[in-house]
Amino acid sequence: MSSFETWEPALRRLADGVLARTVEALATRAAEELGRPVAQGAGDLTFGLDVPSEDWIDRWFQAEAAQAPLSLLTEDRGWRHAGPQGALEGFDHGGPRITVDPIDGTRNLMAQLRSAWTVIGFCDPGDGPPRLADVTAGLVSELPPPRQTLVRRFVADADGCRLEELRPDGATSRTARPVRTDDDDRPDHGYFPVFRYDPRLRPALAELERTFFERLAEHEHADLRSVYDDQYISNAGQLVELVRGSYRFCADARALVGRRAGRPTVTSKPYDVAGALLCARAAGVVVTAADGGPLDFPLDATTPVDFVAYVNEATRRRLEPHWLAALAQDA
Repeated sequence: MSSFETWEPALRRLADGVLARTVEALATRAAEELGRPVAQGAGDLTFGLDVPSEDWIDRWFQAEAAQAPLSLLTEDRGWRHAGPQGALEGFDHGGPRITVDPIDGTRNLMAQLRSAWTVIGFCDPGDGPPRLADVTAGLVSELPPPRQTLVRRFVADADGCRLEELRPDGATSRTARPVRTDDDDRPDHGYFPVFRYDPRLRPALAELERTFFERLAEHEHADLRSVYDDQYISNAGQLVELVRGSYRFCADARALVGRRAGRPTVTSKPYDVAGALLCARAAGVVVTAADGGPLDFPLDATTPVDFVAYVNEATRRRLEPHWLAALAQDA
């Protein structure tokens, strides 16, 4: 049995607990309480909606560490290490290294606009801090707005990516089925978002976007009337839409454009996306750094992450030259 197979039931309990507490908070607490900023964690701002899931993770970590050693990365605490004998000093304990973002997309969910996602990345034991390449399994579980009756969960490992559908109470309602993206390379008639979260960077990102799509119109005969935008404030959600095939392309170049402009910006962090990237790649999505290079980063709570993702390899071959040319032109 692989290390992930051993730990998969515990990771499912982790995701189920976040789901249960988030659903309860949305049903019983006032919107003002859920949307109130609480603290600045190691990686991001924590809101009232985040607190129940963070409390659950603390309890889950203590219970699992009492049985076997592990390391856990969260946005509020960074890395922590523990085992049956108590707190540990580092990674060299023979247990797994796990990353979790309990609610990626808090801002969408606390306004009841759109689903958020619990993102878990699993790395086998190692004697030091892991990197993205060390992630061997991922679990991405939906946190739906009220009145949604099904919850989607994507689980990926060496055997590929699988979709499950559950009720909000955590009961499985449909057996898992494999997920694989199509092989269509069309440059239009779909969603091709360039994420523009930070208002200060929107003009630069919009100019990059304009250059890119003008190239697609000129060289690939894309019908720009059918190139749709979607500003989903959740990188995990964006990657899910690529897995589903509803996005054909998605770029989050905030960190790259911010560096070029010499301007700080809010960006994605490794704990946000590590597990979701594994799921996307297992389904056939091709993901690179925003500059077209290999996507690699340490798994921590602070490193800025940017990426560009294509629904499949055929789409990458067709679109990537124009994305790179747009980057060069707007540098």
